[in-house]
Amino acid sequence: MTIADLRIANADVVLPEGVRRVDLIVDGGVITEIVDPSVAVATTDVVDATGLHVLPGVVDPHVHLGPNITFPQSDADVSPETRSAAAGGVTTMLAYLMSPTPYHDVFPVAKQAMEASSVVDFGFHFCVVSRDQLDALPDYVRDLGVSSFKFFMNFRGEEGAYLGLPGNDDGFLFDLLQSCEANGAMLDPHAENIELVWRLRAAGLVEGRTALDSWNLARPDYVEAEALNRLAFLARVTGASVYAVHTTNALALDVLRQGRHAYENIFVESCPHYLTLDVDSPCGTYGKVNPPLRTASDREALWRAVAEGLVDTIGSDHVPRHRSFKEKDIWTASAGFPGLENLLPTLLSSGHNQRGLPLQRVAEISSTRPAQLFGLYPKKGVIAVGSDADLALVDLREEYVVHGADQLSASEYTPWEGETMTGRVRHTYVRGTRVFSVGQEFGAPTGRFLERRSSGATALEVSA
Repeated sequence: MTIADLRIANADVVLPEGVRRVDLIVDGGVITEIVDPSVAVATTDVVDATGLHVLPGVVDPHVHLGPNITFPQSDADVSPETRSAAAGGVTTMLAYLMSPTPYHDVFPVAKQAMEASSVVDFGFHFCVVSRDQLDALPDYVRDLGVSSFKFFMNFRGEEGAYLGLPGNDDGFLFDLLQSCEANGAMLDPHAENIELVWRLRAAGLVEGRTALDSWNLARPDYVEAEALNRLAFLARVTGASVYAVHTTNALALDVLRQGRHAYENIFVESCPHYLTLDVDSPCGTYGKVNPPLRTASDREALWRAVAEGLVDTIGSDHVPRHRSFKEKDIWTASAGFPGLENLLPTLLSSGHNQRGLPLQRVAEISSTRPAQLFGLYPKKGVIAVGSDADLALVDLREEYVVHGADQLSASEYTPWEGETMTGRVRHTYVRGTRVFSVGQEFGAPTGRFLERRSSGATALEVSA
């Protein structure tokens, strides 16, 4: 008689068709059966998950790692951040590699660092910043298994010099869109019209009600929305798939809704911080990010867009710079903050428990849809027979207070400091192996690189 490796028993499991009381049978890292609790199946190990819900492990499509968010190069860049991910129920992350150096040189360094130290599975996006990189895009897809590419619409002139990145223009963007379309890839643009920001700078800084409100006024909603409007039109002209990262506000959502009405291959990401924080939140400069945190009304517009289906995915936009980079005034503090550990908890607490967002929708935006859009489905992103046993076991009723000192990122802070959340990740499994349990030590790193040779519309066709 064949004996399977693991049985997750007595839990309420979030399946595509709904939440059901079933047991999961896992063998060789894969879900082999989904059975009624009364069905006998021989397994080596049984985990009693009474009182817990099981969701598909989070697929975080938006992560930054490494020195100055360039690319991971050492254990220090990888280990604390991937452990933080696992503590938040993240089982797969897609990290942005950002360098003017050819990615055939950068990729092996990042891959080796991740394989040596990551406790979760991983893939990469490449930030395309030079003509040589653009010309190499077909090779990146074919040879390296990377099929999604970031473009900073705001890096014009010297705006990207602090990261060692050259300026760009709309002609470069157009060529990049064409190459993505021709190679079954997707473009993930950071959408801000920096020329409008320059105009506001020249007019003088405006003081808002709070430091975060001042930062919002310096890069207002229309700066983002105009760039997204331009992007949606150029995507329609070129036929490329585009993925609007970190969407923040009602005006941007309106532009994207109109763009999608005319052209379907526009996909929308938002982030946990835009759903739960705003310009009046007490986090101060710890909450500085680009694009900025917006108003409470923008936050509620995002929740409505999540509920109606306009928002496809939620990505953390995790930035692990140390807290010392944030302990300055709003104009000199660095942008970005850690979010891996709080992505799923915020969706459970503010989304499901406070707003009644169905658990199936939580699973869709945090796992299934990113897996589909980035060429990982159905291996990742769903609890189904044949899929990897990537699982987040959560207690929907457990309350806890968030403290940066308790979280695992090397950044040593959180913009959610002192907030009470309801819904906690108790255990995380990657390919059937427990990688996180509250109060227990981590095991050896076993994260694997995930090749993705299609993203966007092409990936959706493959997974259909």
